[in-house]
Amino acid sequence: MLTLDNAHWNLTTAPLVEFAIQRNEGLLAKDGPLAVKTGRHTGRSAQDKFTVRDALTDKAIWWNNGNKPMDPDAFDRLHEDFLAALGQKDVLFVQDLYGGSQPEHRVRVRVINELAWHSLFIRTMLVRPEAGELADFVPEFTVIDLPSFRADPARHGCRSETVVAVNFTKKLILIGGTSSYAGEMKKGVFGLLNFLLPPQGIMPMHCSANIGPNGDTAVFFGLSGTGKTTLSADPNRTLIGDDEHGWSDTAVFNFEGGCYAKMIRLSPVAEPESLIQKIVHPPPT
Repeated sequence: MLTLDNAHWNLTTAPLVEFAIQRNEGLLAKDGPLAVKTGRHTGRSAQDKFTVRDALTDKAIWWNNGNKPMDPDAFDRLHEDFLAALGQKDVLFVQDLYGGSQPEHRVRVRVINELAWHSLFIRTMLVRPEAGELADFVPEFTVIDLPSFRADPARHGCRSETVVAVNFTKKLILIGGTSSYAGEMKKGVFGLLNFLLPPQGIMPMHCSANIGPNGDTAVFFGLSGTGKTTLSADPNRTLIGDDEHGWSDTAVFNFEGGCYAKMIRLSPVAEPESLIQKIVHPPPT
């Protein structure tokens, strides 16, 4: 087990916001939200994501431009350098979380961050264990997220200073060089579930979903930004989630513990059925 003497474990929202402000990671905006700048990465860097190709993954993954292989030895060198970088950090933040809202299909994940606001982000996006579950929490996978790390393509077998490397055999995800963009963490956990669930007869889906009063589920597919969240935020139906789900024999379930709704240019005029309308004018109960 990885032990980190300089780490804060499973901090809640208020202390993480305080750390972020004290460390100049962000500012409090009007009415209290924490606002941060992500730097040059404002979205995922798909061309910098690699999966270790070994006996476990060789025949299970369709290797193409979207699924790039990494040599196991190159990953080991990257892992060694990540551990060295961790040892140089004065403060780290650790969250123990679940990927997947269904207990029988979720994965236990430990996320190690150098930034407080990244720890806040992933704590908000994934499913939080109950307090009593944390005492004996044993992770199945570990995510190490070091935005300040700079990869060396010649040494690490990657494309640039940015790298997202997944090793299913060692149950480890390494994320580095992403400026301050945080979304690679949750997408990394989604990738784990996309690999683990199909052999169990569960279909992973990039979609939003809601459920009606009679238990009927509607699923909304589409590329990012095409309106999945808006369409699924129906005031007469309960939102299940708005990004990634699993479809089993018994349920459609959210991979996340929350929603990833984008707030940019959101207005009652542009999106009259949006989430903000439900907050300002909730439906009668």
